[in-house]
Amino acid sequence: MVAHTHTQVTHTRIHRHDVDPADDLATRTERSIEEEAPASGSVLAARAVYYILGVIEVLLTARFVLALLGANRSNDFAQFVFNLSYPLAQPFFGLFGYSPSYGASHIELYTLVGMAVYAIIAWGIVSLIRLPRRGEDL
Repeated sequence: MVAHTHTQVTHTRIHRHDVDPADDLATRTERSIEEEAPASGSVLAARAVYYILGVIEVLLTARFVLALLGANRSNDFAQFVFNLSYPLAQPFFGLFGYSPSYGASHIELYTLVGMAVYAIIAWGIVSLIRLPRRGEDL
């Protein structure tokens, strides 16, 4: 099933040919003006979901990279990232019975799993938003 989004786009093309008398070469300038109809509520909701997913993914990616590089957790920036991403990563703590580490570096596999789970949840929500409503075409 494919949901269709209706967007009206108006194209206006203006062509102007300029001739440089010194070179006797013709140059062409093309300008395209596009006007879009306002986005529907479902499109805006889908964009909002993907925006929130983007913020979550950036936070979890920063957490994963800092842990992988062995960041000092008492550093203000590292502490900020770990504290802010804690509620997002916490449901996946203890998912694996091991935590690979090399010196100060830790590979937080549960953070990677969390990133995948949040992406799948966002995709599901957007798919539900884009379902056709009663009276709409499929």
